[in-house]
Amino acid sequence: MTEAAALPGQPRGGVLSGPATARAINVLAPNASAMTLDGTNTWIVTEPDSDLAVVIDPGPLDDAHLRHVIDTADKAGKRIALTLLTHGHPDHAEGAGRFAELTGTKVRALDPALRLGDEGLAAGDVVTTGGLELRVVPTPGHTADSLCFHLPADQAVLTGDTILGRGTTVVAHPDGRLGDYLDSLRRLRSLTVDDGVHTVLPGHGPVLEDAQGAVEFYLAHRAHRLAQVETAVENGHVTASDVVAHVYADVDRSLWPAAELSVLAQLEYLRDHGLIQHP
Repeated sequence: MTEAAALPGQPRGGVLSGPATARAINVLAPNASAMTLDGTNTWIVTEPDSDLAVVIDPGPLDDAHLRHVIDTADKAGKRIALTLLTHGHPDHAEGAGRFAELTGTKVRALDPALRLGDEGLAAGDVVTTGGLELRVVPTPGHTADSLCFHLPADQAVLTGDTILGRGTTVVAHPDGRLGDYLDSLRRLRSLTVDDGVHTVLPGHGPVLEDAQGAVEFYLAHRAHRLAQVETAVENGHVTASDVVAHVYADVDRSLWPAAELSVLAQLEYLRDHGLIQHP
């Protein structure tokens, strides 16, 4: 077993930018950070025999990156006909307005505030631009407006920030809700079991070859963290900052502010389910 195969979801090695499946090409944005990993993955998705393409998550407001996405499509003989958003965080969506100007496309999203055009996105929608089939999967939790896109022809799912190619997703209170997030992970697990999805095309990090393994890892990780937080509260660590210092002691301190928002979401979940008492 290789080292990569031992990691959750079996992350694919090699260069992150470029073709990932028969229908999906990644263009990596130059916004690497502790929170964005190598940068935002901007996905160009298209049927091989079509000259039309859909772009998912144009990324930050970086003109060079946006033009690179357009040039990549042009070199593949594709014209960008539609822009979709997995959610509204700036590292995914800030460049959408400028990208729409450059390409003349509409922007479809769950959140009406992010749309350019009359048409949004909702559960059960199917995007069919250029003969492509992308099924909209509601996956709230990381944010209230988070969506994934099921690409049946490639047995793949584009997950935005719901599942990452490396590490785990922050569910940050108050927009992030852990109960919703766990339900979304179970929804994605059903895609792997019932619909044959095996590839994760994430919003950050490498492609994952074992979608079911990735989902199971995420569910197990959340259960473990919840148990740790519950135990910490029982031992007298009642504030979010106290819980972070106790439970996330091995995590880089620069990430503690994000961890505190995650703990607030976990505390809310535990209170809502009667597992801890107020406050």
